[in-house]
Amino acid sequence: MVYPLSTFFFHSRAHRHALQDSGITDGMRVLEVATGSGEMFRRLVKVNRSGSTVGFDLSPNMAARTQKRVQREFPSSRTICHAVDARYIPFRDEAFDAVVCCYLLELLATDDIYRALNECYRVLRRNGKFALICIGQNTRMFNRVYRVAGKLAPAFWGRQVEQRVPEMIEHVDFDIISDRVVTQTGYPSRVLVARK
Repeated sequence: MVYPLSTFFFHSRAHRHALQDSGITDGMRVLEVATGSGEMFRRLVKVNRSGSTVGFDLSPNMAARTQKRVQREFPSSRTICHAVDARYIPFRDEAFDAVVCCYLLELLATDDIYRALNECYRVLRRNGKFALICIGQNTRMFNRVYRVAGKLAPAFWGRQVEQRVPEMIEHVDFDIISDRVVTQTGYPSRVLVARK
């Protein structure tokens, strides 16, 4: 229940911008890395009904719940959601037209961020688009509260990494084509879209 409410109040606007900026359309092969409770995955399936939408999350429970929810809502869609580690994506090179990743990097150590980004790059086709959403910087007070919350509940809050993200993405050889901060209910999200 926490994740859908969090999405409704804080993340849905960023999700819409990532979809718009990435140009994901029906008939594509799309991967979402770290689906969580499936809020963005559901949006991806909705715009890609005749395509193939694949998702995964480290948590087997989250992956199963996401798959069940999407199959119930879109029974004829071609979707699958697995429990997979983002550092080791089990798909062939250039398997996807688009890759989407929302609010994962905050939960990873720096070395693991690079591993996950390299894997996203590897499975994305040439000229494919990578949409990334991460928690943005806001006022000094927001940043302080976020740092404390990240220490108290690191599995849920993580830590802010967004100021380093453009450099990390470019280090992996992505070309950033869109970069914006979207605020919803006082909560900032940075939405980046890059091309391979």
